[in-house]
Amino acid sequence: MAQPAEKAYYRFLVLFFNCLLTFGSYFCFDIPSVLQDQFQGNLTCANTTVINGTVDCVEGLGMTPQEYNLLYAIYAWTSDVSLFSLFGVFLFSFLCVLGSAIFALGSHFKGTAYLLPLMLTGRLLFGSGNGSLTIVQNRITAFWFRGKELALAFGLTLAFSRLGSVLNFFLTQRFQAQYGMQWTLWGGAFLCVLGFMSAITVSALDKVGMKQLGLDGAIQEESRKVRFQDVKLLSLRYWLLVLTIMFFYNGIFPFIADASKFIQDKYSDYSQKEAAYIAGAVYDSSLVLSATVGILIDNVGLRGVFAVSCAVLTLPVFGLLAFTFVPPLVSTIWLGVTYSFAAASMWPSIPLVVPQATLGTAMGLATSVQMVGIGISNLVVGQILGTKSSDAKIPLWRWQQMMIFMLANTIACIVTSVVLNIVDHRQGGILNKTTKRSGSPPPSGPSDREPLVEGEEGQNDEGAVRSPSNSS
Repeated sequence: MAQPAEKAYYRFLVLFFNCLLTFGSYFCFDIPSVLQDQFQGNLTCANTTVINGTVDCVEGLGMTPQEYNLLYAIYAWTSDVSLFSLFGVFLFSFLCVLGSAIFALGSHFKGTAYLLPLMLTGRLLFGSGNGSLTIVQNRITAFWFRGKELALAFGLTLAFSRLGSVLNFFLTQRFQAQYGMQWTLWGGAFLCVLGFMSAITVSALDKVGMKQLGLDGAIQEESRKVRFQDVKLLSLRYWLLVLTIMFFYNGIFPFIADASKFIQDKYSDYSQKEAAYIAGAVYDSSLVLSATVGILIDNVGLRGVFAVSCAVLTLPVFGLLAFTFVPPLVSTIWLGVTYSFAAASMWPSIPLVVPQATLGTAMGLATSVQMVGIGISNLVVGQILGTKSSDAKIPLWRWQQMMIFMLANTIACIVTSVVLNIVDHRQGGILNKTTKRSGSPPPSGPSDREPLVEGEEGQNDEGAVRSPSNSS
């Protein structure tokens, strides 16, 4: 008689709870973006007036643009460090809960010297947990799904995470308007508690399933720690791919962090709620397209071509935002589409250009470089936007300088992706192969996957682990 773990329903049960792992943390990640006015608003508003439907004073935490962007920078850097110390899904889920709780607690100390240290500590712990939690989530999915089910499984995992981001942009501002910022932040912490409960469930299912398949302990071998000695085995193609990913994401996440206030400052007709909806359209597009685009690229190939195309097609987005008054929704939807194709083409390319024995190191380093770049970009954006604490409009010329910085990153992405395609073409063109995956049935465990020998590259994409990072 077949064991339950050998049945398809068991794999998808694991997938369901695995998807729930990061729903709450993705919701929490961009709460500051939706409530940017409150984070940077005045400590008190003694007298307020309404001008053209806009309140001239927003009461909030009194953060400067630099301090606000530091909340995102410290998340990026601690998420980066956590990749080198993988312990377990329980620890990472608990760090998300603890970090979001300390972040919420910090809001109770506005106007004091404790506000910023508490909130930065919360983001530090939150980033330490969420970065590695997503890596473990991807590895659990890769363990239980193979062949034709793999693209669908990763697409559903990413879509569910992005659902958390989308609901944040739709619901957080409404909740804050009714219950206040403090209860809103505590609500985000509660969603992370649901992720912790899912971690308990998926861990139990994973352990029981492996025992039934006679693979107890295999997942630990599959998910080995990052090994620095593997770095010497990583090729020029790999490093060009890593730089392409970093430069592309440098223009995505720092923009989203400040997009809500940018829309209100430049396009005065939009309320805070409407600005949040428009900024969230980047994630809306990703939610709708991620699974379909992933399957499309898995079957079509041409990942190198898609990488160049995504960078080139992203270039007009920041030009429109900087120098025109085209409705911002056009730009955010446009950016969401190119972001979806970039995530589905760039990250799955990594297993194709590195030896399988070094895949853990390669994925960890790629995410590390990406997060370092995003953190630096957040600091640069904070410096560009200024150091004064006020809910008054940031001058348009400062926003234009920010968009020019986004443009510069996108141009750098175009350059590295073009060079990547040239090098790849000279070394066999593995990134742009168009052969469709065979779609073989999933084997019972990772031991059925043929390992690559050290230094060997250029294999076809049969059975490669499609592992988008936490930022995909």
